[in-house]
Amino acid sequence: MTSILTNVAAMSALQTLRTIGNDMETTQGRVSSGMRVGEASDNAAYWSIATTMRSDNMALSAVQDALGLGAAKVDTAYAGMEAAIDVVKEMKKKVTAATEQGVDKAKVQEEITQLQQQLVSIASGAAFNGQNWLVFDSVAAGAATPPVPAEKTIVSGFVRDASGTVKVNTTTYTLDELTADSQNVLFGTVDTTDHTQSAGGILGTAGDDIDATGNTYTITDTVVTLDISTFGDAEMAEALNLTEAAIQLMTKAASQLGSISMRIDLQEDFANKLSDAIDSGIGRLVDADMNEESTRLKALQTQQQLGIQSLSIANSSAEGILTLFR
Repeated sequence: MTSILTNVAAMSALQTLRTIGNDMETTQGRVSSGMRVGEASDNAAYWSIATTMRSDNMALSAVQDALGLGAAKVDTAYAGMEAAIDVVKEMKKKVTAATEQGVDKAKVQEEITQLQQQLVSIASGAAFNGQNWLVFDSVAAGAATPPVPAEKTIVSGFVRDASGTVKVNTTTYTLDELTADSQNVLFGTVDTTDHTQSAGGILGTAGDDIDATGNTYTITDTVVTLDISTFGDAEMAEALNLTEAAIQLMTKAASQLGSISMRIDLQEDFANKLSDAIDSGIGRLVDADMNEESTRLKALQTQQQLGIQSLSIANSSAEGILTLFR
């Protein structure tokens, strides 16, 4: 039946043209944005995963910045400790030379005094962003009585576990000025001018804490305010023992700092790789395949042209009825 009121062919062609138009709009959006899933309505599951992982990646980026800051603190402390070791080695050399009979100990003491001042300068200057890991006063820091070691933390990672709980991992480095054989700061409770009143730390007055054999002189006597100009043989032997004990403790502390620095480097490398892997995973979920989308867009453009032509034909079929009335 032919009707001038209801053109089924035209309605069918129009519906097809509408569908093609919708598909073209979707494809053009993907081509222009480069994303297959740009909104939750495109694919709610993929969009949700991608959004969560993007937020995690931003947190991971902040962790990378924090790792850089932590590395700077550790590297500064390590550089200071290494320099201090070199100075105490030089002092040990001077003390050893002064044990020789006939050596003018007063002249040697002049050199040692300069080295002592250099130790104070190193300890005071090894600070980054206001934090100094070579000088620490547990009492002034508000620690309990008796004083306890202080824990310094460095951000080392961001983790989302299987249950969805997120947390920031940290690496802890303990500043200890008093524990026997475990001191890792050069000076503890300090005098604000020259550290000569230091009560703790490797170079502080707690000489007994380094277990020097036959200890009769404190580290202050040996390192900070050492004066060998009047020392006898026994006293020189003791001074040598204490400088050696100080070197051993400083080497141990430097090893701890070096280990943390190595871990930070490894964590930074892992964080970079993890960030790239997350970006890649997000891309697999939501990025559009531009080759596929461009091909689909070209096909839809052709279909649209054919749809327009089909609609034109369907509409022109009614014109044939006019010939019946001529």
